Amino acid sequence: MAPNAPYEPAPVRDEADDLRDGRRKAARYIVPIAVAGVAAATIGLVPALASSGDPDLPKISAQELIEKIAASDTEQLSGNVKISTDLGLPSFAGLADLGDLAGGGKDGGDGKGATADPQSKLLELATGTHHLQVAADGPDKQKVTILGKGSDYSLIHNGDDVWAYDSGTKEAVHTKGDAGEGHEAEPTATPKELAEQALKAADPTTKVTVDGTSRIAGQDAYQLKLEPKQSGSTISSITIDVDADTYVPLKFALNSTDGGKPVVDAGFTKIDFSKPDASNFALPKGAKVTEGEDLEKQAPKDLPKDLPKDVEKDLKDLEKEFGKEGMPAEGDLGGMNVIGEGWSTIATFDTGGQGMPDEGEMKDMPAGVGGLLDSFGDKVSGEFGEGTVFKTRLINVLMTDDGKVYAGAVTKDALVKAANEAK
Repeated sequence: MAPNAPYEPAPVRDEADDLRDGRRKAARYIVPIAVAGVAAATIGLVPALASSGDPDLPKISAQELIEKIAASDTEQLSGNVKISTDLGLPSFAGLADLGDLAGGGKDGGDGKGATADPQSKLLELATGTHHLQVAADGPDKQKVTILGKGSDYSLIHNGDDVWAYDSGTKEAVHTKGDAGEGHEAEPTATPKELAEQALKAADPTTKVTVDGTSRIAGQDAYQLKLEPKQSGSTISSITIDVDADTYVPLKFALNSTDGGKPVVDAGFTKIDFSKPDASNFALPKGAKVTEGEDLEKQAPKDLPKDLPKDVEKDLKDLEKEFGKEGMPAEGDLGGMNVIGEGWSTIATFDTGGQGMPDEGEMKDMPAGVGGLLDSFGDKVSGEFGEGTVFKTRLINVLMTDDGKVYAGAVTKDALVKAANEAK
């Protein structure tokens, strides 16, 4: 669809307008850093699902295979998963201190329950290779464990309870999985749910085929392949290896148009379809439990003292308008619009303010932030004016110098074209 008209500010200003200006100005700093978060969040769309051999299996059409995946009633399994992610992002090793921008340090305030806070684990899965253990016993019991060198980290769902647990510190964060209150009821771990998420791309803009067979974790499998019919996407294909007996997805690979290894390559290295032991879904004894609501209250009340003064003012304005979370209400930031459809979809909004910080402002930023922005930002220009494209192998974001933002799993040229056509 065509983009909506650019945001026009109201002619009469009041205190609320000033607060919104503060919010939009703060977006100059928040949006580029959020690119990393958007790319990392892609992990949430990846089936926690890994290769060898080409078994001779009966022929099956893509439509039949999709229907069998949807109809699969296998809800009990356990196994080991290997996931490798190469989003083309800079290393996150030196970015721990950026948590201060969100109002908390490495210890989340006083440290209580901090190491088990799920938010602290998101960026870890955005780069490198990780080994997981998974278990599922129906819709009410799932567990995903990230195996570490010195300790493991688990997300456990059992009935109405959800725990995040760090075995090294024996700290846990507990929340109630009450969907009626808008909380996520479980760590998304059942293969059927994950397959449904991956297959959402199978619309008229998608070519879907059965691209041969494979052998995954000792299981014969069909390989389902999804490819965009449109040009401009950063994704060349998605492949899902599906168990030939249970029709459970065993492996997921998202491939980029730039070639090389997959952006995301995740799959089982070992799998067992028998009922997991009930002990898998119990919180370990001796865990120091912090309630999720209490953890939020422990966040520091004051902003970090080393922030540039204008950024500090912007963040305080955010707090006044949206509370400590600083989360804009849906439809804010000038209104989110969508350009195009399918694999070429681009989300766009107007911050209503300036674009990227200038050199002087960059120098005033906390250590590491300026280098982060420079490391994956390209200057571009067109009929729209000038701007910066923040690039990954999957998600690209164009921020123009007048504060317009265009984002999607599309190429840099596609973003520039969208910005030009919006003029």
